[in-house]
Amino acid sequence: MRVIMDKSKIKVCVGLSGGVDSSVAAYLLKQEGYDVFAMFMQNWHDADTTLHGDCEWEEDRFVAEMVARKIGIPFYFVDLSGQYRQRVVDYMFDEYAKGRTPNPDVLCNREIKFDAFLQVALKYGADYVATGHYCRKEVTPEGVYRILEGTDPNKDQTYFLCQLSQAQLARTMFPIGHLTKPEVRAIAKEADLPSAEKKDSQGICFVGKVDLPTFLKQKLTSVEGDIVEVYDAYYENNPLYRWQQEKLTGLLKPGETLERTVQYAPEEKILTSDGKPLGESPFDAEKVQALADTELDHLSLPIGYEITFETETYRSGKKHIKKTRYKENPAGRIVGRHEGAQFYTIGQRKGLGIGGHSEPVFVIATDTEANRVYVGEGHSHKGLSRFCLRVNPEEIHWIREDLAMQPGQMRRCRVRIRYRQPLQSATLLMREAGLYILFDAPQRGISPGQFAVWYDGVEMLGSGVISQ
Repeated sequence: MRVIMDKSKIKVCVGLSGGVDSSVAAYLLKQEGYDVFAMFMQNWHDADTTLHGDCEWEEDRFVAEMVARKIGIPFYFVDLSGQYRQRVVDYMFDEYAKGRTPNPDVLCNREIKFDAFLQVALKYGADYVATGHYCRKEVTPEGVYRILEGTDPNKDQTYFLCQLSQAQLARTMFPIGHLTKPEVRAIAKEADLPSAEKKDSQGICFVGKVDLPTFLKQKLTSVEGDIVEVYDAYYENNPLYRWQQEKLTGLLKPGETLERTVQYAPEEKILTSDGKPLGESPFDAEKVQALADTELDHLSLPIGYEITFETETYRSGKKHIKKTRYKENPAGRIVGRHEGAQFYTIGQRKGLGIGGHSEPVFVIATDTEANRVYVGEGHSHKGLSRFCLRVNPEEIHWIREDLAMQPGQMRRCRVRIRYRQPLQSATLLMREAGLYILFDAPQRGISPGQFAVWYDGVEMLGSGVISQ
């Protein structure tokens, strides 16, 4: 017997941000016959931290209210700034203080939009919460919810939803996941929505575009330290680096060769799997499966930097004034000063204030205890590339709990370690010590604190925080 659903009896709360995506989400749901109401979240008060220096949320609220009026749905306002500061911003400060790189947008979705906001919506009688994310939701015959890539290959936003649970997904709707951005803009324009021409928001979720060091200085103390440039010679004598390269070579299939560093290319626009087959790994599956936990640990370790600099005295000028300088060191040199290692992230290029190089200079490591920032010149610098990472057991999150890996299992997947990164082919290995991800090719700027997210085809299966 076919069950006909009366959509008018289903109450949906749309998180209306004032942007075009959530506006069209609300409009489409209303057109489909759902009982729709809008709710605007205020999650941030401090205008002094934004680059614009004004309260962007006030303008966003004004636009959101106009959109709700245009569509003909009730509009409510909720202040979640206390929970946002406690559950997202304080987490950010704590992670940066440890020299890690958190993703506040992922936390905002897990802790605020689909938790605190959802609870408020339920009190208003909502059956579902809807957002303007570019992703799709399906349910299996067994009642398990799936998150699939958005149809628009350049706007897929599943990465930001990588920490959602089955309980949260049971209450969510993503009305625009099957559309492209141009299609959303066209719908908004045709419906004459006030947000039709509004630019996409940028910066930290609900805070706005900020100068990160200035934002972090609210709680983290500035302490000057050295910026150290690392030369290739350092890796020639580093036992861990040499061991990793030898071990990776030994894992290769016959006839395969290994690219040691990332070959730079401008960031690709295609974020989705685009229907392409996963392909085969260059590594021998039996050899990879046979790796001991200790070997996987060593493969996942970042290279540590301990470079000491000795001083020498010399006489300078006509008056032979005695001065002190650092002796030359084949491993590297001190090239500048910084205001605190915790304000820098691996892969960062801007804001270093270092000149005299023919190629760009990037942060390759930070040491918050020694208060040092290590940098390397060029896109192919050895310190920018890593093949393996680990997620600690307590940080592994499965969206598809029915597909969770057990210790000893190995699986081929696509993985990304940051938003806007095209999906990368990799092998997942579950061990008692955690989940190890071995990429087919070197990855640029793997940073502790980032979320690694893994996919099977177009479906996002799970995620976890990179441990180190």
